[in-house]
Amino acid sequence: MKTFLSACVILLMWASIVAAENIGDAIEVSIITDNGYSLPFYPAKIRHDLKKVYAEAFKGDHYRIIVRNKLNRRVGVVIAVDGRNIISGQKSWLKNTERMYIIDSYSTNEYSGWRTGQDKINRFYFTDVPDSYAAAFGDQSAMGVIAVVAYPEIRRYEQEMDYSSSDMSKKEQSRNRALAPSAQGKAGTLESAGTGYGREEYSPSYRVQFEPENRAIESILIKYEWRKTLCRMNIINCGKTFEHSDNRIWGNDGYAPPPPCCR
Repeated sequence: MKTFLSACVILLMWASIVAAENIGDAIEVSIITDNGYSLPFYPAKIRHDLKKVYAEAFKGDHYRIIVRNKLNRRVGVVIAVDGRNIISGQKSWLKNTERMYIIDSYSTNEYSGWRTGQDKINRFYFTDVPDSYAAAFGDQSAMGVIAVVAYPEIRRYEQEMDYSSSDMSKKEQSRNRALAPSAQGKAGTLESAGTGYGREEYSPSYRVQFEPENRAIESILIKYEWRKTLCRMNIINCGKTFEHSDNRIWGNDGYAPPPPCCR
Protein backbone atom coordinates (compact mmCIF):
# COMPACT_ATOMS: atom_id res chain seq x y z
CA MET A 1 0.00 0.00 0.00
CA LYS A 2 1.36 3.38 -0.98
CA THR A 3 0.88 6.74 0.68
CA PHE A 4 0.00 9.77 -1.40
CA LEU A 5 -1.23 13.32 -0.91
CA SER A 6 -4.83 14.41 -1.12
CA ALA A 7 -5.46 18.10 -1.60
CA CYS A 8 -7.87 19.97 0.71
CA VAL A 9 -8.47 22.17 -1.29
CA ILE A 10 -16.59 30.62 -26.44
CA LEU A 11 -16.71 28.14 -28.55
CA LEU A 12 -14.12 29.19 -31.21
CA MET A 13 -14.04 27.63 -34.66
CA TRP A 14 -11.58 27.99 -37.51
CA ALA A 15 -10.80 25.58 -40.30
CA SER A 16 -12.87 22.92 -38.55
CA ILE A 17 -10.81 23.24 -35.35
CA VAL A 18 -13.00 23.36 -32.26
CA ALA A 19 -11.62 24.98 -29.12
CA ALA A 20 -12.98 23.56 -25.86
CA GLU A 21 -12.40 24.73 -22.30
CA ASN A 22 -11.99 21.24 -20.84
CA ILE A 23 -10.69 17.90 -22.03
CA GLY A 24 -10.93 14.29 -20.90
CA ASP A 25 -13.19 11.25 -20.53
CA ALA A 26 -12.24 9.45 -17.30
CA ILE A 27 -11.04 12.73 -15.84
CA GLU A 28 -11.74 16.24 -17.06
CA VAL A 29 -9.04 18.91 -17.03
CA SER A 30 -9.26 22.66 -17.45
CA ILE A 31 -6.85 25.55 -16.88
CA ILE A 32 -8.22 28.71 -15.27
CA THR A 33 -6.35 31.96 -14.60
CA ASP A 34 -6.89 34.02 -11.47
CA ASN A 35 -9.08 36.45 -13.40
CA GLY A 36 -11.51 33.61 -14.12
CA TYR A 37 -10.52 33.01 -17.74
CA SER A 38 -10.60 29.39 -18.94
CA LEU A 39 -7.90 28.64 -21.50
CA PRO A 40 -9.42 27.25 -24.72
CA PHE A 41 -7.91 23.98 -25.93
CA TYR A 42 -7.09 23.20 -29.57
CA PRO A 43 -6.97 19.41 -30.17
CA ALA A 44 -3.78 17.91 -31.61
CA LYS A 45 -4.38 14.22 -30.90
CA ILE A 46 -7.42 12.53 -29.36
CA ARG A 47 -7.49 8.89 -28.29
CA HIS A 48 -9.44 7.11 -25.57
CA ASP A 49 -6.35 6.96 -23.33
CA LEU A 50 -4.41 10.00 -24.60
CA LYS A 51 -5.48 13.59 -25.23
CA LYS A 52 -3.01 16.17 -26.60
CA VAL A 53 -4.11 19.78 -26.97
CA TYR A 54 -2.63 23.24 -27.44
CA ALA A 55 -3.53 26.22 -25.24
CA GLU A 56 -2.75 29.91 -25.29
CA ALA A 57 -0.75 31.22 -22.32
CA PHE A 58 -0.86 34.82 -21.11
CA LYS A 59 2.42 36.13 -19.75
CA GLY A 60 2.33 36.91 -16.03
CA ASP A 61 -1.04 35.27 -15.37
CA HIS A 62 -1.28 32.96 -12.36
CA TYR A 63 -3.23 29.83 -13.14
CA ARG A 64 -4.86 26.74 -11.63
CA ILE A 65 -5.19 23.19 -12.96
CA ILE A 66 -8.73 21.94 -12.35
CA VAL A 67 -9.22 18.16 -12.42
CA ARG A 68 -12.61 16.43 -12.13
CA ASN A 69 -12.82 12.71 -11.47
CA LYS A 70 -15.69 11.27 -13.54
CA LEU A 71 -15.23 7.71 -12.27
CA ASN A 72 -17.05 5.91 -9.45
CA ARG A 73 -13.78 5.29 -7.59
CA ARG A 74 -10.81 7.30 -6.44
CA VAL A 75 -8.05 8.18 -8.87
CA GLY A 76 -4.48 9.24 -8.29
CA VAL A 77 -3.24 11.96 -10.63
CA VAL A 78 0.41 12.47 -11.42
CA ILE A 79 0.73 16.09 -12.50
CA ALA A 80 3.86 17.48 -14.13
CA VAL A 81 4.44 21.05 -15.30
CA ASP A 82 7.33 21.62 -17.69
CA GLY A 83 8.39 18.05 -16.95
CA ARG A 84 8.60 18.47 -13.14
CA ASN A 85 6.33 16.69 -10.66
CA ILE A 86 4.35 19.46 -8.92
CA ILE A 87 4.59 17.77 -5.50
CA SER A 88 8.22 16.64 -5.40
CA GLY A 89 9.71 19.05 -7.92
CA GLN A 90 11.64 16.14 -9.42
CA LYS A 91 11.84 15.29 -13.12
CA SER A 92 8.68 13.36 -13.91
CA TRP A 93 8.19 10.31 -16.09
CA LEU A 94 4.46 10.24 -15.25
CA LYS A 95 4.70 6.82 -13.57
CA ASN A 96 2.43 5.44 -10.85
CA THR A 97 5.43 5.27 -8.48
CA GLU A 98 5.67 9.06 -8.35
CA ARG A 99 4.02 11.34 -5.83
CA MET A 100 0.42 12.02 -6.79
CA TYR A 101 -2.73 13.73 -5.64
CA ILE A 102 -5.82 11.66 -4.84
CA ILE A 103 -9.30 12.67 -6.00
CA ASP A 104 -12.45 11.07 -4.60
CA SER A 105 -15.05 9.63 -6.97
CA TYR A 106 -17.09 12.27 -8.81
CA SER A 107 -15.09 15.02 -7.11
CA THR A 108 -13.10 18.01 -8.35
CA ASN A 109 -9.77 19.31 -7.05
CA GLU A 110 -7.61 22.23 -8.13
CA TYR A 111 -3.85 22.58 -8.11
CA SER A 112 -2.37 26.05 -8.26
CA GLY A 113 1.31 25.71 -7.44
CA TRP A 114 4.45 23.77 -6.61
CA ARG A 115 4.01 22.02 -3.26
CA THR A 116 6.77 23.29 -0.99
CA GLY A 117 5.39 21.91 2.28
CA GLN A 118 2.46 20.08 3.85
CA ASP A 119 0.52 23.33 4.13
CA LYS A 120 1.97 25.60 1.46
CA ILE A 121 2.58 25.98 -2.25
CA ASN A 122 4.29 28.47 -4.53
CA ARG A 123 1.98 29.60 -7.30
CA PHE A 124 2.11 28.73 -11.00
CA TYR A 125 2.36 31.64 -13.42
CA PHE A 126 3.11 31.86 -17.13
CA THR A 127 6.52 33.29 -17.90
CA ASP A 128 9.46 33.11 -20.28
CA VAL A 129 11.58 29.96 -20.29
CA PRO A 130 14.64 31.47 -18.49
CA ASP A 131 12.38 32.49 -15.57
CA SER A 132 10.70 29.07 -15.30
CA TYR A 133 11.02 26.66 -12.38
CA ALA A 134 12.23 23.84 -14.65
CA ALA A 135 14.91 26.00 -16.26
CA ALA A 136 16.30 26.79 -12.81
CA PHE A 137 17.29 23.10 -12.66
CA GLY A 138 18.73 23.17 -16.17
CA ASP A 139 15.81 21.11 -17.46
CA GLN A 140 14.04 22.22 -20.64
CA SER A 141 13.22 18.71 -21.87
CA ALA A 142 9.44 19.12 -21.46
CA MET A 143 9.04 22.89 -21.41
CA GLY A 144 5.57 24.29 -21.91
CA VAL A 145 3.68 21.05 -21.17
CA ILE A 146 1.12 20.48 -18.44
CA ALA A 147 0.66 16.71 -18.04
CA VAL A 148 -2.12 15.08 -16.01
CA VAL A 149 -2.06 11.26 -15.86
CA ALA A 150 -4.79 9.37 -13.99
CA TYR A 151 -4.34 6.03 -12.23
CA PRO A 152 -7.54 4.49 -10.79
CA GLU A 153 -7.46 2.85 -7.40
CA ILE A 154 -7.20 -0.95 -7.60
CA ARG A 155 -10.50 -2.82 -7.30
CA ARG A 156 -9.74 -6.49 -7.70
CA TYR A 157 -13.37 -7.55 -7.36
CA GLU A 158 -14.71 -5.25 -10.08
CA GLN A 159 -14.34 -5.64 -13.82
CA GLU A 160 -12.39 -2.79 -15.36
CA MET A 161 -14.08 -0.38 -17.74
CA ASP A 162 -13.73 -1.29 -21.40
CA TYR A 163 -12.81 1.66 -23.60
CA SER A 164 -12.35 -0.41 -26.77
CA SER A 165 -16.01 -0.42 -27.81
CA SER A 166 -17.12 0.60 -31.27
CA ASP A 167 -18.95 3.61 -29.80
CA MET A 168 -15.71 4.93 -28.37
CA SER A 169 -13.90 4.31 -31.66
CA LYS A 170 -16.54 6.30 -33.52
CA LYS A 171 -16.21 9.10 -30.99
CA GLU A 172 -12.44 9.21 -31.50
CA GLN A 173 -12.80 9.24 -35.28
CA SER A 174 -15.21 12.16 -35.05
CA ARG A 175 -12.83 14.11 -32.83
CA ASN A 176 -9.82 13.43 -34.99
CA ARG A 177 -11.49 15.05 -37.98
CA ALA A 178 -11.18 18.38 -36.16
CA LEU A 179 -7.58 18.26 -35.04
CA ALA A 180 -5.23 21.20 -35.21
CA PRO A 181 -2.68 21.12 -38.06
CA SER A 182 0.54 19.30 -37.31
CA ALA A 183 3.18 21.55 -35.82
CA GLN A 184 5.73 19.00 -34.66
CA GLY A 185 9.24 20.39 -34.76
CA LYS A 186 8.14 23.99 -35.29
CA ALA A 187 7.70 25.06 -31.67
CA GLY A 188 11.33 24.45 -30.79
CA THR A 189 12.48 27.20 -33.13
CA LEU A 190 9.96 29.73 -31.80
CA GLU A 191 9.71 31.61 -28.52
CA SER A 192 8.28 29.26 -25.90
CA ALA A 193 6.44 29.72 -22.62
CA GLY A 194 7.18 28.24 -19.21
CA THR A 195 5.83 28.21 -15.66
CA GLY A 196 7.43 30.18 -12.87
CA TYR A 197 7.84 29.71 -9.10
CA GLY A 198 5.47 32.34 -7.75
CA ARG A 199 4.27 33.72 -4.46
CA GLU A 200 3.76 31.46 -1.47
CA GLU A 201 0.19 30.59 -0.43
CA TYR A 202 -1.45 28.52 2.28
CA SER A 203 -2.65 25.17 0.88
CA PRO A 204 -3.24 22.34 3.38
CA SER A 205 -2.84 18.70 2.36
CA TYR A 206 -2.78 15.35 4.10
CA ARG A 207 -1.53 11.85 3.38
CA VAL A 208 -3.89 8.98 2.54
CA GLN A 209 -3.51 5.30 1.71
CA PHE A 210 -3.91 4.57 -1.98
CA GLU A 211 -2.91 1.69 -4.26
CA PRO A 212 -2.92 2.70 -7.94
CA GLU A 213 -3.38 0.43 -10.88
CA ASN A 214 -0.25 -0.24 -12.92
CA ARG A 215 -1.65 1.29 -16.07
CA ALA A 216 -2.99 4.83 -16.46
CA ILE A 217 -6.59 5.08 -17.56
CA GLU A 218 -6.00 8.44 -19.27
CA SER A 219 -3.18 10.86 -20.02
CA ILE A 220 -3.85 14.50 -20.84
CA LEU A 221 -1.05 16.66 -22.25
CA ILE A 222 -1.54 20.41 -22.66
CA LYS A 223 1.07 22.29 -24.69
CA TYR A 224 0.78 25.95 -23.81
CA GLU A 225 2.37 28.66 -25.96
CA TRP A 226 2.24 32.42 -26.43
CA ARG A 227 -0.34 33.61 -28.94
CA LYS A 228 2.23 34.70 -31.53
CA THR A 229 3.79 31.23 -31.40
CA LEU A 230 0.43 29.54 -31.92
CA CYS A 231 -0.20 31.88 -34.85
CA ARG A 232 3.10 31.01 -36.51
CA MET A 233 2.42 27.32 -35.94
CA ASN A 234 -1.01 27.74 -37.60
CA ILE A 235 -2.73 26.37 -34.49
CA ILE A 236 -5.02 29.41 -34.37
CA ASN A 237 -6.04 31.77 -37.13
CA CYS A 238 -4.67 35.22 -36.39
CA GLY A 239 -5.17 36.65 -39.86
CA LYS A 240 -2.41 38.13 -41.99
CA THR A 241 0.28 39.96 -40.09
CA PHE A 242 2.60 42.65 -41.36
CA GLU A 243 6.19 43.14 -40.28
CA HIS A 244 7.20 46.79 -39.89
CA SER A 245 10.71 48.04 -40.58
CA ASP A 246 12.27 50.81 -38.53
CA ASN A 247 13.58 52.37 -41.76
CA ARG A 248 10.96 54.35 -43.72
CA ILE A 249 12.71 53.96 -47.07
CA TRP A 250 14.68 50.73 -46.76
CA GLY A 251 11.74 48.78 -45.39
CA ASN A 252 9.29 49.88 -48.08
CA ASP A 253 8.56 47.02 -50.51
CA GLY A 254 6.78 49.26 -53.00
CA TYR A 255 3.18 48.39 -52.13
CA ALA A 256 0.55 50.26 -50.17
CA PRO A 257 0.01 48.63 -46.77
CA PRO A 258 -3.48 48.41 -45.28
CA PRO A 259 -4.45 51.24 -42.91
CA PRO A 260 -3.83 50.62 -39.18
CA CYS A 261 -7.51 49.99 -38.50
CA CYS A 262 -7.55 47.03 -40.92
CA ARG A 263 -4.36 45.20 -39.95
